[in-house]
Amino acid sequence: MTDASYIRICAVDDIPVGSAIRAEIDGTPVALARSGDEVYAIYDECSHAAVALSEGDVEDCTIECWLHGSRFDLRTGKPSGLPATVPVDVYPVEIRDGDVFLSMTPKN
Repeated sequence: MTDASYIRICAVDDIPVGSAIRAEIDGTPVALARSGDEVYAIYDECSHAAVALSEGDVEDCTIECWLHGSRFDLRTGKPSGLPATVPVDVYPVEIRDGDVFLSMTPKN
C-alpha cells in the first residue's frame, strides 16, 4: 500500500544527473534536482530574485540560481551563497520502483 500523501511526479531517469527539472503541483512550482543517486525537491523560485531555480546548476547537494549566483542546500533549502538570505521550502521525496514520489508538505 502506498502513502496517499505522496504524488508520483516522474521517473528518476527523467532527471539527468547533475541537473534539475521543473514540475508544477497544484499551482506550486517545484524543482526536482538529481545529485548523484539522490533526488531532491525544492521550491522552484529563488528567494532573492523570484526566478526558477530549476534553470540553475546542481552540484553536490546545492542548486545555484542562474541569475545572481545564490546557492541553496537541496536538503534544507537554506541559502549558502549571497545575495539570497531567506531559505526556500524543501519537500520529502521517495523513490519507488524507479519513480519519483513527492509530498507537498514541506520538511522545513
